[in-house]
Amino acid sequence: MAGVASRARADWRVALVIPLQGPAGLFGPSCEAIAELAARELNAEGGLLGREVTFEVVDGGDAPERVAAELGELVAAGRVDAVSGWHISSVRHAIAPVVAGRLPYVYTSLYEGGERRPGIFCCGETPRLQLAPALKWLRDNVGARDWFLVGDDYVWPHTSAAAVRRYAHELDLRIAGEAFVRLGTDDMARVVGQVERSACDGVLMLLVGQDAVGFNRAFAARGLHERLVRFSPLMEENMLLASGNDATRNLFVSAAYFRSMVNADAMDMLGRYVGLHGPTAPALNNAAESCYEGLRTLASLVRRAGTTGLTELNAAIDGVAYHGPRGTVEFHGPQAEQHVHLAVANGYDFDVITRLHPGR
Repeated sequence: MAGVASRARADWRVALVIPLQGPAGLFGPSCEAIAELAARELNAEGGLLGREVTFEVVDGGDAPERVAAELGELVAAGRVDAVSGWHISSVRHAIAPVVAGRLPYVYTSLYEGGERRPGIFCCGETPRLQLAPALKWLRDNVGARDWFLVGDDYVWPHTSAAAVRRYAHELDLRIAGEAFVRLGTDDMARVVGQVERSACDGVLMLLVGQDAVGFNRAFAARGLHERLVRFSPLMEENMLLASGNDATRNLFVSAAYFRSMVNADAMDMLGRYVGLHGPTAPALNNAAESCYEGLRTLASLVRRAGTTGLTELNAAIDGVAYHGPRGTVEFHGPQAEQHVHLAVANGYDFDVITRLHPGR
């Protein structure tokens, strides 16, 4: 049980676990700003089962065990009714036992896939949707066949790299080399040197936030951006800005949302976001927009189940669907299915090239 306090409160409070420090800390302000928009919109619709939707920020950029401890205190005190937000998989694994059997948890980040623990609902992209079809497109349209994998040293990059090895076999690609660096490293010279010495024609980046920025800068300083393709499933507008214009040449990205997407739903949300926070608002991006998706997922699930009870929510998740900035998102079991797009960096923004089609 979450505690007496949660039953006595008039609001329905979500612990929003987002990074405020570390390599992903540059996402934090945008994540919090878009969550405010989502909460306002849900409350304008009447809230959830008559309760006002609010959120409390938890710093998901801290060490995973400290994030779990802080969240555990909130849960034990009955101060939160659900958990959501963008954070890395190491944090997810740390906090999952804290909420198990107690609260619904919508994990919003792209991730390695395979999460099946009851009560955890994943609305982010997975390698099957995000990596495999992008590698096929880059093979067919850019001629990239020999890939060097660069990742941070934790679960998402390692598990995603294992998936890429399988895709490489299926797509007749070659893995020219692999290197993993400490999360939060400030020196990319060694790994860039490894890339330069390899016989690759593309680099697959499985790096988070500032780590990817550092790699982009070191990569361009060696002139490698002129002759090698880069591809990342985690690259957004803040990271482009921090990398610098020259360092983003020949950089491809796959994601379910880009700020520059030209469709009515995405443009309408961008307009509402700027309308709420003004033109100087933190840059809207994929990581932040996923937090909007997380709160929308919680609302759709609770409304479908007609209750906030975890047993009923687990039973109701399969087939939950809603329409938003990413188009139609539908859950098959606890994992969302959604359209993923491929874009190329153009200075400090993205040009969306095509929608990717898994299995083709």
